[in-house]
Amino acid sequence: MLSGKSVLITGGTGSFGRKFLEVVLARYPKIRRIVIFSRDELKQYELSQMYPPQKYPQMRYFIGDVRDRDRLHRALEGVEIVIHAAALKQVPAAEYNPFECIKTNVFGAQNVIEASIDAEVEKVVALSTDKAAAPINLYGATKLCSDKLFVAGNSMKGTRKTKFSVVRYGNVFGSRGSVVPFFLQKRHEGTLPITDERMTRFNITLDQGVELVLKTLDIMWGGEIFVPKIPSVRIVDLAEAVAPGCRKEMVGIRPGEKLHEEMITETDALNTIEFDDYYVILPSMNFWNVEAFTKAFNGNPCPQGFKYNSGTNKEWLTVEQIRSLVKSYVESTTRQIRKGDF
Repeated sequence: MLSGKSVLITGGTGSFGRKFLEVVLARYPKIRRIVIFSRDELKQYELSQMYPPQKYPQMRYFIGDVRDRDRLHRALEGVEIVIHAAALKQVPAAEYNPFECIKTNVFGAQNVIEASIDAEVEKVVALSTDKAAAPINLYGATKLCSDKLFVAGNSMKGTRKTKFSVVRYGNVFGSRGSVVPFFLQKRHEGTLPITDERMTRFNITLDQGVELVLKTLDIMWGGEIFVPKIPSVRIVDLAEAVAPGCRKEMVGIRPGEKLHEEMITETDALNTIEFDDYYVILPSMNFWNVEAFTKAFNGNPCPQGFKYNSGTNKEWLTVEQIRSLVKSYVESTTRQIRKGDF
């Protein structure tokens, strides 16, 4: 699928970008070019040490910001596939710095869309979040706006060939700024701060996220929001898995947080098709034949009143399963530190 292609990843030095790069280089040795587009020169240098140009001549590194449309135009020359992973995603930081969040997550999305159309990129996949469904914080609101922009890009392109689709998933296990590394740090103090014992979240690993993006690139028609079927996790089970026996201190829900997250609201479900291991929220604009799309992948419309909520999910991770994931995360992080990755 990616052999002979030129791919650009915005936010390419982040958790997803690094894992995507690892998987793609191993699976598609004949990929023509991979462009890492990000603001962080130190992390780009670290990546260049992990993937030296002598062994990986297809690697390119562009210092740039999605806020800078001109830089995007230059970076997208000859690019056929774009993975848009750049975002400001910390909820408290977005609440305190709202205009900065909007500049990156909304105006940055607009720049990626317009530059991709101008460069006649073939496919663009934008990463979203469960917080974009019925958002109550600014970060979620900006990502919902971004989702809408990328879906609408399929009508904005005119006669150009570019297709835009979105991948929406829940909390990424062990990603930067997530609760797992925070709990691992706090467990040595003997007390873990818990916002609310009722809290649940969707859980996905980086590997699963990368596989979903690759699948989306393979089957996308343009305009879909792909939502994976993934398990939920209870915050108290996660705390027990990371630090068994530690005292749990309830500190209350932070501003902008929900007890449970949704990825498909009851209203979204009216335009949602269910498949074996994922859902697709269809575009409200008629880009293509919905019946043909549904038949092509053996899907079924979601029933009336359906919603995909982390608190009412059918699949849950046990404490033992969570502990296994934590162990894998710790081992992976230890290997990276030994290699000088941090």
